[in-house]
Amino acid sequence: MNKVVLRFAPSPTGYLHIGGARTALFNWLYARNQGGKFILRIEDTDQVRSTKESIVAILESLTWLGLDWDEGPIYQTDRLPLYRDHVQRLLQEGKAYPCYCLPEELEEKRQKALKEKRKPKYDGRCQNLKEPIPGRTPAIRFKAPQQGVTILRDLIKGVIEFENAELDDLIIQRSDGWPTYNFSAVVDDATMSITHVIRGDDHVNNTPRQILLYEALGYPLPQFAHVPMILGADKTRLSKRHGATSVLAYKEMGYLPQALVNYLVRLGWSYGDQEVFNQQELVEKFSLENVGKSAAVFNTEKFLWLNGLYIRQEKPENLVEQLIPFLDQKGLKPRSRAWLKEVIKTLQERSKNLMEMAEQAEFFCRDDFPTDEKAAAKHLTPNIKEPLETLNVKINSSPELDEKGLEEIFKEIVTQKGVKLGAIAQAVRVALTGKAVSPGIYEVMKILGREEVVKRISRALEKL
Repeated sequence: MNKVVLRFAPSPTGYLHIGGARTALFNWLYARNQGGKFILRIEDTDQVRSTKESIVAILESLTWLGLDWDEGPIYQTDRLPLYRDHVQRLLQEGKAYPCYCLPEELEEKRQKALKEKRKPKYDGRCQNLKEPIPGRTPAIRFKAPQQGVTILRDLIKGVIEFENAELDDLIIQRSDGWPTYNFSAVVDDATMSITHVIRGDDHVNNTPRQILLYEALGYPLPQFAHVPMILGADKTRLSKRHGATSVLAYKEMGYLPQALVNYLVRLGWSYGDQEVFNQQELVEKFSLENVGKSAAVFNTEKFLWLNGLYIRQEKPENLVEQLIPFLDQKGLKPRSRAWLKEVIKTLQERSKNLMEMAEQAEFFCRDDFPTDEKAAAKHLTPNIKEPLETLNVKINSSPELDEKGLEEIFKEIVTQKGVKLGAIAQAVRVALTGKAVSPGIYEVMKILGREEVVKRISRALEKL
């Protein structure tokens, strides 16, 4: 069996959408599972809508997700002579012809067909022209067969038949000399020896046209697999009205790339009841046989839960560099990376994304943090002043702030002053963090250090 070759071929007309990312992921996983090749191709022939910014965003998104490519990026704009050579071949073989119809003429015919409740279809009027029309630069149309059927044997959807009479003579080269999508995709896939085309099922209706082009050019067909679309919670196609839809938007919200990969692959693919996979498991277990035929629903809450699970399971040192940009956004400067690692350990169980973690890290990184006034009024009361003063003296004279030593100091205060442990602990918590809820108070004190703890408790005492 020949080596499998797959490709991901985005158009750089915007950010990489969640649906496009899943398509890239399925192609990448299948190539890696089969020991094949994964090619990145940029379909940038739409000169009006393609932008360099979109190309940068696509490359950044794929890199962040960990989807490396073996070849590319290959740009269609660098391959124009190849497409034109293939157009000339079809013209010479009588399988294509010049079309001199103006856009407004074609639109008029389309509107007339719609008004008469007919399917808009090019009537082939230029197919038998003997002479060119002066003053007009022609587009080139493919001469499609009008009898019989074209059969798509889809690896996911099964066998689909298309009546050739329903297909018209599609334009393969515009009058400006640029190829159209269907034609350039076929030429690229054929000349790159693509063996499997995995893409969204919005391309199903393009496929019979592409099959006919493969046959006309004498190229072997790849195997097609059309993946069902991703829907929003309201069961309509996922769009901006459902919230974030681009890969980089989720990066900016503090989601982990491995969580997004795991979530995307489960939108339409399953392996028994298993929900959580690392990358190696996905490569080993991925198959097209387990891709479903029904559309998948993007559940934001479930994705957030999964991301929280990944944050809890991640090694703290691996989160340090990822968290720093979110701290920078808030003007928060950690003392050191080693210190930040200890902060992260206390916050992992409480954070569903890195943005949330950065918010919770605020009191660690600055001493001018906001204080919850209700919490202060409830826990920093006059009757706690004396126990708090005694505690602060003992902490200031303690040789080392470790959790065991702090626990002993608190027990001593409870015994000496007849105060409840919860009361003194909550007073300290509000003094140190400004909140009534935080990571374990001994952990917080150890990370802040004696000097900072004494300073913050003293400040709270002054207010009392």
